[in-house]
Amino acid sequence: MTHILYADRPFPDEYLDLVDGRAEVVGPDDGFDTAVGVIAGMFPWTGEAMDRFASLKVISRAGIGYDTVDVVAAAQRGIVVCNAPESPTVSTAEHTIALMLAVARELPRQTARAGHGLAGPVVPVETLELAGSTLGLVGLGRIACRVARTALALEMRVIAHDPFLDVCPVPGVELVPLAQVWASSDIVSLHAPATADTYRMVDAGSLEVMKPGVRLINCARGALIDHDALLKALESGHVAGVGLDVTDPEPLPEGHPLLLHERAIVTPHIASSTRAGRRRLFEHAIDNAIAVLEGRPATIVTSL
Repeated sequence: MTHILYADRPFPDEYLDLVDGRAEVVGPDDGFDTAVGVIAGMFPWTGEAMDRFASLKVISRAGIGYDTVDVVAAAQRGIVVCNAPESPTVSTAEHTIALMLAVARELPRQTARAGHGLAGPVVPVETLELAGSTLGLVGLGRIACRVARTALALEMRVIAHDPFLDVCPVPGVELVPLAQVWASSDIVSLHAPATADTYRMVDAGSLEVMKPGVRLINCARGALIDHDALLKALESGHVAGVGLDVTDPEPLPEGHPLLLHERAIVTPHIASSTRAGRRRLFEHAIDNAIAVLEGRPATIVTSL
């Protein structure tokens, strides 16, 4: 039996081998009547969106986060929700490290100086060396664990807070209270999901207790940060630099001060978008959807 899967974003031809003989992928122009599964990107899957499908059985996220899916509405309609927690781990961890290095060494600012022919007075460059610095991780899931191992290899001290862990999964990483992450880190990297508890967890209050000159990295969810408070901390110099792959709203409006700030790097939610990473996103999402439809084990967020 060939399953009909609806993709809410363009499905690349190079991934058709992932469904060959197993499923047919349709999109917005093909109608919704026959689709029994959804391969979900960042489209908001509300109850109203689900109701456009007559026979929907599963929504399978191509990624870790499922905050774009109303899981309560899905359960009420008998729809299983899946995610793909393994698929973006390598690429997102690498992007996090890339932003850490770029922000620590002030690459946007120094690239701009070079582009202007080093005009103006000679100013000593005193950027942050990672070796010997403290990295604080908020959340210690798959991506954060990979970031931690890389940071340890770079001779950083790594501390982490995760309310769901009693034992640290990475030797050499110290589990600490969240307040200690804020107060002790030279670089803070966010790896928490977007929930009511984590909404704008980086606000004026938490920024105030961070070390002067702290760097902040976010490849998780934009809603974790109060961007107005962050901008004020950047402009005052209390925060020395930020690297953001996610924002709130997303994308930021053209001309937003964070997009123009010389000590901010903003990338357009591409942390998982390596060639290998994107293929894994689709592969795992498709495998999960078909597994649910065929009654086999899958990575299920909420079952019925």
